[in-house]
Amino acid sequence: MVTFIGTKEMQTHLRQVRLETAITRMAEMIREDYLRWSSFDKSARVANHSDIGVIELMPISDGKNYSFKYVNGHPKNTQAGLLTVTAFGVLADVATGYPRLLSELTLTTAIRTAATSALAARYMARPDSRSMALIGNGAQSEFQATAFHTMLGIQELRVFDVDPAATDKLVRNLSVYPALRVIRARSVAEAVKGADIVTTVTADKTNAVILTAEMTEPGMHINGVGGDCPGKTELDAGILQNARVVVEYEPQSRIEGELQQMPDDFQVTELWQVLNGDTMGRENAHQVTVFDSVGFALEDFSAMRYLEKYVVQKNSPVLDLIPEMLNPKDLFGMGMNGTIATTQSPVSFAAPAVPIQAVHA
Repeated sequence: MVTFIGTKEMQTHLRQVRLETAITRMAEMIREDYLRWSSFDKSARVANHSDIGVIELMPISDGKNYSFKYVNGHPKNTQAGLLTVTAFGVLADVATGYPRLLSELTLTTAIRTAATSALAARYMARPDSRSMALIGNGAQSEFQATAFHTMLGIQELRVFDVDPAATDKLVRNLSVYPALRVIRARSVAEAVKGADIVTTVTADKTNAVILTAEMTEPGMHINGVGGDCPGKTELDAGILQNARVVVEYEPQSRIEGELQQMPDDFQVTELWQVLNGDTMGRENAHQVTVFDSVGFALEDFSAMRYLEKYVVQKNSPVLDLIPEMLNPKDLFGMGMNGTIATTQSPVSFAAPAVPIQAVHA
């Protein structure tokens, strides 16, 4: 039997512990795993692209546990009342190959993405940062706002989206945080002017320029979340040229991130090097910093660990996903005799009603 965590279980968990606690706890587990970077067998995710979206598999292992995530990104889905991003994941034992947890990761991915953003910003944004511009007010926006409000003390949020209804939704949902002042901006330029931190989290699969180099200001930290597949970017390449750029996993970011715009010899730093103190996330108060975030499998590994530690209960649902057998060499017998092979009785087959004719090529 494999433990199952569905959306209902996640909703129950979030009502019990609150989103702020889940984000903070998950950020710490992500930090713990990045600090043991060398323990992981890492690879860029496997992606299948189409003109309208992408479907990806994201595997990783630390030699003891293995996880993978299935995730899609289809920006036009919302026109049909569907989510842009959906996901599920598996956590398994390396020693046996047996999965022990199957979980929804749609809600969980939103939490882990926001937790990673805020974790990186702790090391890269100026410590006195109190205002953030949030460009793109879709499904990920509330999670980003909550993470930065909770973990970095952001007090003022300037929000903008080309879809006013998305901003309406965001403003309404963030009303649960009275200490967070939310300001509707009329443009990207208005939203980012004077902001300490800028988070871009748009959905369209295109090489867009959401933020231009002229909009950046000394000391600004940019959290680029929306660019996460080939042909999808949000930042002017000039921003990267004049900033300190941190990525999660360089081989993947060069394919999918803002980094895809830059030459192969453009220098970047990986997040684990910042978290373990090998290098600084920010060198001075005037430096512009960019976290080119595309999402990496290690963060999903951490998220699955979080689910197993904090969400799985004694009465959690289980799935009959793996056969339980008295004789593990008799899978055929198990299939013919029932759910569990309990006898060694021979299997009989009824003769076909019509004689089988030989077929010649």
